[in-house]
Amino acid sequence: MNFSRTLNFLCILVGGIIAFYAQAQEEQNTYILLAGIMLLVFGVYRTSRNIPDKEEEADESFVKTEKEDEV
Repeated sequence: MNFSRTLNFLCILVGGIIAFYAQAQEEQNTYILLAGIMLLVFGVYRTSRNIPDKEEEADESFVKTEKEDEV
């Protein structure tokens, strides 16, 4: 795994743990919960940037021109 994927995974993992920890306390600290959620979303966003669009994959196998029979 390269560094970028490892960083994304760590952001998701640490953000989830922080958000879970902040939610589990009796007196919830809103700022810690917000920081955990932001870190979690940041990791998910960075991960999703590397996933190709479905349209790009469909264009490769789609027949772009068809010959019409003229009668």
